[in-house]
Amino acid sequence: ALSEAHAKFKGLQEGKNADYIPALAKVDANIFGIALVTTDGKVYTAGDIASQVSIQSISKVFTMAKVMEESGPEAIEKTIGVDATGMRFNSIVSIEQSQKMLGGPEMNSLVNPGAIATTSMVKGGTRAEIWNKILSYYSDFAGRPLQVNQEVFKSEAETNQRNKAIGALMYAYGYIKDNPDQATDIYTEQCSVNVNAKDLAMMAGTLANGGKNPVTGKQVMKTANVAPVLAVMARAGLYDDSGKWFYHTGLPGKSGVGGGIIAVSPGKFGI
Repeated sequence: ALSEAHAKFKGLQEGKNADYIPALAKVDANIFGIALVTTDGKVYTAGDIASQVSIQSISKVFTMAKVMEESGPEAIEKTIGVDATGMRFNSIVSIEQSQKMLGGPEMNSLVNPGAIATTSMVKGGTRAEIWNKILSYYSDFAGRPLQVNQEVFKSEAETNQRNKAIGALMYAYGYIKDNPDQATDIYTEQCSVNVNAKDLAMMAGTLANGGKNPVTGKQVMKTANVAPVLAVMARAGLYDDSGKWFYHTGLPGKSGVGGGIIAVSPGKFGI
């Protein structure tokens, strides 16, 4: 099935590279690989699974998971919030609405304001300690040591003025408790981690397998914390299009057999 899908869509030329980060505009747009990792550890691939690209906003899911592991799911709910904003991923207006109109942290860890604040919640005495914990955690999900794409990191760090402004505003409103510039810088670095299609499938497979990497067998996160992660992914994983995705796919909905309810998470595919 993967081979058939790859053959069917390999010639598709829709869309274009993101170019608001200069290094992303230079990535080979023809890279196309598909990987499937099952919960019993089987790995199926088609196409290019060797080429690496920066993980970008998919990283938000796993930093959120790390904070849940360290401080519990309620720390995310009470500090950041778990509601979709209905606005763009880098909206500043959403911060103002969350603070002034709704009277609380009505956002989530998968849009930039919430993601930068979530990164600031990872525990550690130094930047290096915090960063090493994040990278090690991502690597455990992927089942191999991951590394940073330094070209992308440099390019993002030189063009992330809006995220710096978001970090400063989140600090001003108390979402970030200390050192917003460090939080923004670490967030920028986490988005620059290199992954391939198989890495992403392994990371998703680990969530699907109750937090246990299905290939390495390592319990990366508590099973009890997986459901809260998936809930935020479903609610806001496609940003302001999450509701449309559910509407057009018909999920969650009643199944035709036995009247059971089915639901899936669209995941985190934004940049």
